[in-house]
Amino acid sequence: MAAFGNTYYSSGSDGEEEDEDEGPEGYRKGGYHAARPGDRFAGGRFVAQRKLGWGNFSTVWLAYDTLLSRFVALKIQKSARDYAHAALHEIELLSAAAKGDPTNSKCVIQLLDHFKHAGPNGQHVCLVTEFLGDSLLRLIRYNRSKGIGLSRVREICRSVLVALDYLHRELGIIHTDLKPENVLLVSTINPSKDPARAGFAPILEKPEGNQYNGTTISFSEKMLKVRARRAVVKISRRRESLGGVTMEMEKERGLDGISMKCKIVDFGNACWADQQNAGEIQTRQYRAPEVIIGSGYSYSADMWSFACLVFELATGEMLFTPKVCQGCSEDEDHLALMMETLGKMPKKIACSGTRSKDYFNRYGDLKRIRRLKFWPLERVLAEKYNFPAPDASGLADFLRPILDFAPENRPTATECLKHSWLN
Repeated sequence: MAAFGNTYYSSGSDGEEEDEDEGPEGYRKGGYHAARPGDRFAGGRFVAQRKLGWGNFSTVWLAYDTLLSRFVALKIQKSARDYAHAALHEIELLSAAAKGDPTNSKCVIQLLDHFKHAGPNGQHVCLVTEFLGDSLLRLIRYNRSKGIGLSRVREICRSVLVALDYLHRELGIIHTDLKPENVLLVSTINPSKDPARAGFAPILEKPEGNQYNGTTISFSEKMLKVRARRAVVKISRRRESLGGVTMEMEKERGLDGISMKCKIVDFGNACWADQQNAGEIQTRQYRAPEVIIGSGYSYSADMWSFACLVFELATGEMLFTPKVCQGCSEDEDHLALMMETLGKMPKKIACSGTRSKDYFNRYGDLKRIRRLKFWPLERVLAEKYNFPAPDASGLADFLRPILDFAPENRPTATECLKHSWLN
């Protein structure tokens, strides 16, 4: 998955391969805490149930709150100083978000508690949040990387824009890493994976003889088992396709009955607008042009990422997938892809960044990529993804202003909520 130390949540819905494990090397002084089902935290209040996911900074566990009798998500940060500092920064931002949203209606993940937990690898900052469902990335993959349908895209847009409007206009926070992994559905795709809906009985004691106790399964053994399962699936798929039979698994799955209500999560890279992060922000495919050329950024950088996210939900594919090519960098390819879809970047903007001279000549043309193949957004939707003309036109009309090369010209989240395409 992507960079920047994000934590990957996984409710383990059907049809999704298991993520790579975090590996044993992270479990050392300054690293992860080796939690086990039945472990207690915060003086016994929270009991670990099962691991939901992991990231470069932390692991996330399903936990049970014995005081309020509810399931929650428990994020356990690595213990080294830099990781602890990052967690405290995230707590500051999420606390502000929770304080301003007493009715839990702003579509931002709710921080419920935080504390420190001492373990063999050091002291770990822990965050307790509400338990949410699958990520939009998992939703896209569940749907076989096809578009999820414009009515569902609109519903997701409304939730994400409500969150961005709240973060930008009311709190003064820039998320800086909006992408499908960082937007979670409020409920799981598969109801049986939701502990509350499925009526799970919480684990309150450490199970005897479980994989974490006594007869421990090593990480290498676990990964061998995961890879073996994947190989079996691939072989059976290949056999079926050779026989000219479409497997049941490959048929388009129905999304009916799955709620599209969602929330923005993972504020590990977020910042106050007046206290911006040093260095590069945003995951590559969702990165705004002003960030690439180094001309400063604001809330409008989140809006660019939002437009990329909407395109991906509608088509099942990323809008921009830059690569390192012969004689040019990934950044240059990214800028070229943008201009092929959105038109030539105005010279004033192209030459306005601290890194502009790396990519552009004095006329505002790319130095190393001279031939651009223009394919406007509306035509891409109609010709590549077979959208009917009215749908292609309507979606392009919504996205095109948000993808303006001039950040100050992009509509705000408030303005997007009023757009006719959403209503």
